[in-house]
Amino acid sequence: MLFFTFTFLFSGCFPAGSARPDRSRGRTSEERSSARSELALGTFCRIELFGGGKPELYNRLFSRLREIEGMMSVNLEDSEVSLVNKAAGIAPVPVSPELFTVLERAVYFAEVSNGAFDPTIGPLVKLWGIGGETPRVPGGEEIDAARALVNWKDLELTAAGPQTASGTAFLRRKGMELDLGAIAKGFAADELVKILRETKTNSAIVDLGGNIYVYGTRPGGGEKTWRVGLQNPLDERGAYTGYVELKEASVVTSGVYERLFTENGKRYHHILDTATGFPVENGLLAVTIMAASSTDADALSTAVFALGYEKGSALAEANGSGAIFIFADRTIRGSAGALEQFTLTDAAFHAQWRSDTQ
Repeated sequence: MLFFTFTFLFSGCFPAGSARPDRSRGRTSEERSSARSELALGTFCRIELFGGGKPELYNRLFSRLREIEGMMSVNLEDSEVSLVNKAAGIAPVPVSPELFTVLERAVYFAEVSNGAFDPTIGPLVKLWGIGGETPRVPGGEEIDAARALVNWKDLELTAAGPQTASGTAFLRRKGMELDLGAIAKGFAADELVKILRETKTNSAIVDLGGNIYVYGTRPGGGEKTWRVGLQNPLDERGAYTGYVELKEASVVTSGVYERLFTENGKRYHHILDTATGFPVENGLLAVTIMAASSTDADALSTAVFALGYEKGSALAEANGSGAIFIFADRTIRGSAGALEQFTLTDAAFHAQWRSDTQ
């Protein structure tokens, strides 16, 4: 999934593979930054490092992204996920510790969301083709057949043990398919943060197709918080409804506006309801999750969107995360404490605290 979030700490786009110029005049050494952008994980990825970013570090960070892509992309025929899909209903497949970890976390969120998030959603995603060259509205029988293959309970994970060198993953029925588009970028962001900590990097912004991780302290000294803008789902890319202020954390948004198509005058977005097989329709335009773990924020953004405000808020709060909901009627609501981090800047929207409805 592609989600767009705009950070106030930088602007503009730079070609893939390029480094952003170091606009250091008038800045302290900690405030000086450079950035590199490349295509990875099926999206535009940008990393900005403050306090000095050496080419070797950028190389290591983007190399890690490509490693994760090689494990988890459904678009690569020889990826680990593709191999698990090909062996569906046939045999378990040995997988790397990284993929096993992601699958375990994906199963957790599938369970706590009662299947609203489901890593075996692959057959439905492929059927609709949203984001591809030929998206279409499938027929009812096609949707029913694909839905019958979506069930996280039929994903069997066996941890490595004394007799096995690695864990295995097994889809119990032929035709089942994993699709980790709603969690893999989050895991990748967390892996990059591990490298940033190991290398004692001062501050950084990791942006993996809109999955944002603001790392370290905001340059400039003191207790300054980062500001991350939330895309206005009814306006052009880069227009925002407001911004959240937070310290080191991940910010991930699921919205109806990034991947969609129109057929017979009706718009269809990419966030699919596992219960109906159709795109979710619950009055929401976007959900933003703020969490310490980008893996969790990524999965929760989909699960919370699909569940809607009441159940979604409860799920976010139960997992120590904040959630902000943007509705089609231009109302903005939040889980407990989340709106206290949010500043509204677009007068066309109304931020509604819980007390407003009591």
